Amino acid sequence: MNTAIIFALLLALMLTGMPISISLGLTVLTFLFTMTQVPVESVALKLFTGIEKFEIMAIPFFILAGNFLTHGGVARRMINFTTSMIGHWYGGMGLAGVLACALFAAISGSSVATVVAVGSIMLPAMVKQGYPKQFGAGVITTSGALGILFPPSINLVIYSIATAGMNATGPNGEMVGSASVGQLFLAGVVPGLCLSFLLGVTTWYRARKFDYPRMQRATWLERWRAFRECMWGLLLIVVVIGGIYSGMFTPTEAAAMAAVYAFVISVFVYKDLKLSDVPKSLLNAAAMSSMLLYIITNAVLFSFLMTSEQIPQAMAAWMSSQGFGLVVFLLLVNVILLAAGNFMDPAAIVLIMAPILFPVAVKLGVDPVHFGILMAVNMEVGLCHPPVGLNLYVSSGITKMGITELTVSVWPWLKTMLVFLIIVSYWPPLSLALPRALGMMGGH
Repeated sequence: MNTAIIFALLLALMLTGMPISISLGLTVLTFLFTMTQVPVESVALKLFTGIEKFEIMAIPFFILAGNFLTHGGVARRMINFTTSMIGHWYGGMGLAGVLACALFAAISGSSVATVVAVGSIMLPAMVKQGYPKQFGAGVITTSGALGILFPPSINLVIYSIATAGMNATGPNGEMVGSASVGQLFLAGVVPGLCLSFLLGVTTWYRARKFDYPRMQRATWLERWRAFRECMWGLLLIVVVIGGIYSGMFTPTEAAAMAAVYAFVISVFVYKDLKLSDVPKSLLNAAAMSSMLLYIITNAVLFSFLMTSEQIPQAMAAWMSSQGFGLVVFLLLVNVILLAAGNFMDPAAIVLIMAPILFPVAVKLGVDPVHFGILMAVNMEVGLCHPPVGLNLYVSSGITKMGITELTVSVWPWLKTMLVFLIIVSYWPPLSLALPRALGMMGGH
């Protein structure tokens, strides 16, 4: 009964057009003060301790790094490099777009930043080359979502924070801890590469089917020059990932290093970002970070309410009594997350759903790391479908196309992503093989 009241209240507030963060906070406060005896002090304390986590500092730093890179000409150099390598294939510029998105996602960690940075350069170039605008929009909108999967993904950091300290009970009664940021980053690499490959195959197939133009093959000298130009940007991947897994610094320290490195290469190496523009980048990053941190704060309160009312445990018990196995549970999770993606942004979905679904998943034997990647892939799909797919709105701004037209354009790649979602859901080794091989988690 309490579960129904909480979610009905949350849905009612969200339908009024109220921001998700405020809807969450009001739902919690209304329920706590009218239907429970929880003291006000404990709510205030929970608000403070909820964001008193070292890992949370990684979010503003990664956002700042992404902001510097978006305005620092790094994307343009990556596009030149990828185009020189595969521009002569069928759909070469589209494939170069997928590859450029994958590379930029791996240094910015943000899907929206990837669509803005790569799309604003790549889409006009593709139209000029003779590709239909719809084809270019479909490629960039979906490939931009790779930012959620590749490290340093901000969403994976949020998942780790949302489930931190949740020691759930496994299928045999053993205690299972949450996934660390390092484990999640590593687990996202192979699925990210696989999805990039599948999106590339879809791009190539459609370009060949409709006989879209191909570029002239670049010489090896041109390829070397393009690589040398974008090398400083690519080195950021080495700095972040290499630094974390060599033990030189934590993911949070890696985020600070990424921000400093992005600032240096954008201002002093490539010189595309003027020092006078730096305050604007700092303000943009601060605005985006504060919005995210406000959602996190209210989601922590919501999670506290869920735990105090024992809703996840009740859900687990209900599912067990219904005889739901792992296959049905994962199907239900995907349906719930995809439905939530219709009206909520990825950060809010992870923060609300992870604390509820995590204990149930662990109880049924799902690895916390695998579950994090499964949620990330769902978020990727959510970014690309209406009505609130953020990538659609960003692409709409760049292409001047309507959301309906964009949705039709994106559909072939979206189908590929849905097939990939099924593979990720039911084949855990895809996510877990790399972290296990590198000794980041146990082999069981």
